Parts: sequence; C-alpha cells; structure tokens
Amino acid sequence: MHDSRETSACHAFVVGYPIKHSRSPLIHGHWLERAGLAGSYTRQAVAPEDFAGFISRLKSGESGFVGGNVTIPHKEAAFTLADRPDDLSAELGAANTLWLEEGRLHATNTDGYGFLANLDAAAPGWNRTDRAVILGAGGASRAIIQAVRDRGVGEIHVVNRTASRAQELADRFGPKVHAHPMEALGEATKGAGLFVNTTSLGMDGAPAPAIDFSPLAGGAVVTDIVYVPLVTPILRQAIDQGFATVDGLGMLLHQAVPGFEKWFGVRPHVDAALRDIILADMEAHG
Repeated sequence: MHDSRETSACHAFVVGYPIKHSRSPLIHGHWLERAGLAGSYTRQAVAPEDFAGFISRLKSGESGFVGGNVTIPHKEAAFTLADRPDDLSAELGAANTLWLEEGRLHATNTDGYGFLANLDAAAPGWNRTDRAVILGAGGASRAIIQAVRDRGVGEIHVVNRTASRAQELADRFGPKVHAHPMEALGEATKGAGLFVNTTSLGMDGAPAPAIDFSPLAGGAVVTDIVYVPLVTPILRQAIDQGFATVDGLGMLLHQAVPGFEKWFGVRPHVDAALRDIILADMEAHG
C-alpha cells in the first residue's frame, strides 16, 4: 500500500472508454469529504490501444496514482497486466480494482462483493435458499455466479438466449452451475429463492419480456444489476406479483468500498446520504 498515505494526499482513478458518465467520482468524492482526506479520484478516458501504456505509467509511479477502478472495456486487460491478481479475479479473468503495494500492482474484482453486500443490506436472510436463477450469461453475470456460489448456494441455474454461452459459464464455475435456454426459464425458476437479472433488458427504458415469477419459492427475492431506471421493468413485474425486490444501485455503491480502503486507508460506509447523492445525479442527468 502507499507508504506516504498518512502524510500526503493520495490520488486514485476510474479508467474506461468512454468514461464521462461514470458516477464513481461522486461516490469516492463523498467519502473523501466525509473522512476529511486531501485526496482525489478522477475519471481517466483511455482507449484500448493506450491502456497498456497507462498501466505501465501506473506501475512506475509516473502517473502519481496509488490505484484505481477499471471499467469497460479494460477489465480483462487489467487482470492480464497486473503483477499480483488475486484468486477471485483469476477465476473471472477480469479485474475492476487495482492498487500498488510494495512496488507491485495488485488486482481484484469487487463486483461480487458489491452484489452480495447490497443483498445482505436490503434483504437479510436471502441466502437461506439453496437455489438461484441468473438471467444472462454475459460478462456481468460472471462475478454474480461466482459470488452466489461462494456464499454457499447449492444450485445456480443460468438462463440465456444462447444456451452455449450459459454452458461456458457452467463449465467455468463448476458443478453447482447449470445452463438453460430461455425457453426453460419457467422450469429453472421452480423453487428458487433468488432471481437475478444480469442482462441489459429494461435498461434506459428498453423493453423487457414478460416473466412469470410464480414458480419461485415463497419469500424469494428478485434483484436486477441494472439501476437506470431504479425500478426496472423486471423489478416492476416482480413487485406486481408480490415478490420482494432489491434494486441494483446498492451494488454500485458497495463494490466501491474495498478499493477506497486500499487507496486511502479508511473503510467507508454506504449510507442513505451517499445513495441520495447518486439518485439526485440520476434525476439530473438520466
């Protein structure tokens, strides 16, 4: 970790391409202010062809950063270029959090942590179930599958329009994970206590298919990693059918916690004030 953290300001980043819509600076800026720290957290727009150079400058200390977050499209490259990726990021093949420690660039992936922390805060006891359904087999689903499996859920059913992509994830994450095509959604949801949408269905007003949640277990929780809009079409359907729901905003907030602690030496808290800041920005900018 950065040795001079106690006596001088530390500087961290979020890097992606494009990056101008990232709300991460609002999150970390709030925490820096709350902690009274003289640090900074800034957006860095870096094209794919320039990313290796960006990481090289980070490792050398030339950039002045102690670490940062990585978003689309650089998560796989960040994992590859890190000196010390941890086991979580190694299984995923992607990293979203980087930090320098004793001259080495370390990497992890906090998406799964953020997902679980959000569920734990908003729906305590959700993990009493032994069956979960995950809709979607894209990049966003990987950390969710990993996290739910590692929390001890015994059966994870991945449902995707292209069944072969779901099968790839079943092969990657082991015997607890089962692959299904979309037409098997009803069967897959039978008795499940957790339903997770990891697709972009319903994002920014896009349509979402009608889903019958009635096969879910009593007391099941439905959650969506999309948070614009906050109540997605999939969550709205679940609410209308009488199920508890958890929106995706908390995942964004909670996944930021471990990185802030690494860079600035203080473990921050996700609270109502932070959520209100992001909600106000969503209302102002969409």
